[in-house]
Amino acid sequence: MTTPLLEVENLKMHFPVKGGLFNRAKAKNYAVDGVNLTINPGETLGLVGESGCGKSTLGRCITRLYRPTDGVINFKGTNIAQLSSRQLLPYRQNVQMIFQDPMESLNARHTVGELLEEPFIIHGIGDRQSRQKSVAGLLDTVGLPARSATRYPFEFSGGQRQRIGIARALALKPELVICDEPVSALDVSIQSQILNLLMDLQREFNLAYLFIAHDLAVVKHISDRVAIMYLGKISEQASSEAIYAAPQHPYTQSLIAAIPNPDPHIKVERVPLQGDVPSPISPPPGCSFHTRCPQATDRCAVAAPELIPTDDQHWAACHLVGPRP
Repeated sequence: MTTPLLEVENLKMHFPVKGGLFNRAKAKNYAVDGVNLTINPGETLGLVGESGCGKSTLGRCITRLYRPTDGVINFKGTNIAQLSSRQLLPYRQNVQMIFQDPMESLNARHTVGELLEEPFIIHGIGDRQSRQKSVAGLLDTVGLPARSATRYPFEFSGGQRQRIGIARALALKPELVICDEPVSALDVSIQSQILNLLMDLQREFNLAYLFIAHDLAVVKHISDRVAIMYLGKISEQASSEAIYAAPQHPYTQSLIAAIPNPDPHIKVERVPLQGDVPSPISPPPGCSFHTRCPQATDRCAVAAPELIPTDDQHWAACHLVGPRP
């Protein structure tokens, strides 16, 4: 049995909502509220959900850009959830992040060479000559010419800037990369190029990915397993094939039914979602999805369902789904 590279247990990230005369905390934003997941070496776990469900916050907690409110983040057997900045330095070599907007994540005042050299400087790796050689190698790895090192981010297209962001994430040879919607801001023709690049790099360097997206069609293309997130919780988790062939949770069924079908002769029965996503500041009692679920019962409004196994390696948090016999 493969030992997981990453294990997240009951992870919570609650942001204080402040206001009033003295700017005191009046409420909490339950952005991530009890998430459990695992990622194995060399595996891609797709994380899917609507905007505001807590996907990016979860990714930033795993990279420790945020210190979580509670829970465990075990990376190769070490809990890094509450480590100090100094203690996190070795961990940051093994876990990197690719951001959604490459222009916002790249310092416009630095050349590409300076951006790619910075991780080596921070971690005290190599001298100037070896670092410049490493920069040239990174650019070649992501399909950019060596002369790109002397140019600035604004001189590149969106797809090229994302390649620079990928090169920066690979600089320290990480084992896990958090991909926070890395293709959603790109043209469709460029999206496929970046996805193929990520898959090639995964095979070459045995990378594990947490691939965050709201597009189930993209996630299906790249993921080994898929986790569906709604209002700070995981509602369903299974292999990519199982999620698309037999979704168990009503929310997952609605998301999959909304995927456009290119064949006009195939009629797909839509399961439209009613209403808006509730506020994470005041989530509804019981099942957080019951206010929009077409199959909700009285029990859904008062009792929160647990994430239980419904089949082999298939988990769902829904009162309408029975446990595996």
